[in-house]
Amino acid sequence: MADASPLVSTQWLAVRRSDPTLRIVDIRSAVDGGARAAFERAHVPGAVHTDYAKDGWRATRGMATGLLPDAATLAQLIGRLGVTPAHHVVIVSAGTTAGDFSAAARVYWTFKTAGHRAVSILDGGMAAWTRDGHPHEAGAGAAPSAAAYPVAIDCTYRAELADVERALADSSAVLLDTRSTAYFEGREKSPQALRAGRLPGSQHLDHAGAFDPVSHRLKPLAELQRLFAAVPDAATVSYCNTGHQAATCWFVLCELLGRRGATLYDGSMSEWTEDAAREVATGPAA
Repeated sequence: MADASPLVSTQWLAVRRSDPTLRIVDIRSAVDGGARAAFERAHVPGAVHTDYAKDGWRATRGMATGLLPDAATLAQLIGRLGVTPAHHVVIVSAGTTAGDFSAAARVYWTFKTAGHRAVSILDGGMAAWTRDGHPHEAGAGAAPSAAAYPVAIDCTYRAELADVERALADSSAVLLDTRSTAYFEGREKSPQALRAGRLPGSQHLDHAGAFDPVSHRLKPLAELQRLFAAVPDAATVSYCNTGHQAATCWFVLCELLGRRGATLYDGSMSEWTEDAAREVATGPAA
């Protein structure tokens, strides 16, 4: 849709929700207190449901638990939602926490990397839809015709292990650690990582800083511009532990601030720390 932006309001969706070229994808999972049961109690009319945590949006290989699925898996996953290349996809999360927004940003990134260009996130998710007084629908939801989606992997937005190794070797990209300070400094460690610490030379910007815990939405654009002004306007690799939290910073940099050199390292520290020969840094930033 010509008037769609990466982040759309509940009012925007309310006006257009009956458009047959729109596919509303509700991604609520048990992680955010929702999942299928919450969807069946109330969802945006016409929406289809997929569980972000259970349905295969992130693949596991070794210790890495947040990798991009292969093309065949993506074709089935997206196809089951009735999405075709002609659809504009609107992703609806629970709209409750910073981590919940990261789920929406990660699914958004996955659609883009699968070659689907027309995609947006509903600002504030289902919680905002409810607060703003828009109509609900109960039950199983839409049952669209399913067909394998014609995936055409586009790695423009993805940083793989080799890209990160190259960036470390020649300083060709900013390495942006989007976790909390405790993880960045190595005082805490994710169960998905074998060692505590960060990629050497990384800059730190906690993804939660982009989220307003009062409005349960991303902060206004002007605030995001000030927050991310500390990140050089250059090629940037956003990472965390499993490529989940980092999706928020990638979304802000690439899709809202227009920094097309921003990528997401989906392997993140869970993949990086598998090999003991790969260096990690700890302690406060220099």
